[in-house]
Amino acid sequence: MPSLQIDKLLETVVKQNCSDLHITTGQPPVVRMGGRMVRLDTKVLEPDDTVALMKSITPERNQQELQEIGGTDFGFAFGKKARFRVAVFKQRGHVAICLRQIPRDFLTFEQLGLPPVIKDLLSRSLGLILVTGPTGSGKTTTLASMVNWLNHNMDHHVITMEDPIEYYHDHGTCTVNQREIGIDVPDFPEALRRSLRMDPDVLMVGEMRDLDTISAAITAAETGHLVFGTLHTSSAQRTVDRIIDVFPTDQQEQIRTQLSTSIIAVLSQVLLPRKPKGMIAGFELLVVTSAIANLIREAKTYRINSSIQTGRRHGMQLLDDALFDMWKKGLCEEKDVLMKANNPEDLRVRVNREKAGLVDEEEEEEEDEYEYA
Repeated sequence: MPSLQIDKLLETVVKQNCSDLHITTGQPPVVRMGGRMVRLDTKVLEPDDTVALMKSITPERNQQELQEIGGTDFGFAFGKKARFRVAVFKQRGHVAICLRQIPRDFLTFEQLGLPPVIKDLLSRSLGLILVTGPTGSGKTTTLASMVNWLNHNMDHHVITMEDPIEYYHDHGTCTVNQREIGIDVPDFPEALRRSLRMDPDVLMVGEMRDLDTISAAITAAETGHLVFGTLHTSSAQRTVDRIIDVFPTDQQEQIRTQLSTSIIAVLSQVLLPRKPKGMIAGFELLVVTSAIANLIREAKTYRINSSIQTGRRHGMQLLDDALFDMWKKGLCEEKDVLMKANNPEDLRVRVNREKAGLVDEEEEEEEDEYEYA
């Protein structure tokens, strides 16, 4: 299959605004459109087809990595039309490819639906802001939007560490240096250690996936830098627990103390189909107050969710509350919000009560409390 074919496939992805293109043997190419997987009306791909498609876009260095370790990731520009994050991997001995389209334009906080308090958090001079959620939940887009906001509202030196670089940032009111793991620097811990000698104000760590990276990020946040990082966790409470659990037991008490003083906020997000078409993000936001810092320090993270519920005046919200509101406003289908909920059974009960015209006393009390607060 000639390289022209990949151009046709990518043209389809761009024109139909698909988020992903999947190429694997034994079926036609598949796109993800509005969150759903759709097979394209083309031929079933043979092993030779997937190899030819892979070779037409994959740099030599990455082809070598594919042979050595069975997988590779890189960024790829489709002329001036779009950029893609590409994952090439082996499955059942054959080559498979997943291309994720990176939107060309930065979205505003309002377009993303981010809680308004985010701007205040980004104006802090130091601390750790974590953006979390499952793969494909839009974390990269949210982080890019945050860096873009800084780049138009602050005069910082921003260093990003990404694997691979997805959104390209021009220098605005900030100087933005983007370092790609595997090309500009070997790994995340090394990138973080080196970055502290580069007079940074803001550090963005694409993935906090191991103890060394997490430890270096916390240290950077403690020593006077604003640090963004991502984790694959589904709620604020689980994020705090995950960070602490990464460390050996004898270090956990110390990390709790360090984390309680350095963490500013945790933004957890999911992406779900929007009615009638498109996608919409749902957010959970934990803003670390002194009371929540105490819960982290005292190993009482199980109380974080109830603290988020009572912390609305600080801009906090639980994911399931956000999902309930999205359903109630008619933005999403019931089945989609239940699928993404942290506590689907509890949310199902709330939805059914709402359908029956019943309002929880607790909810009424909360509304009254915040009306007069």
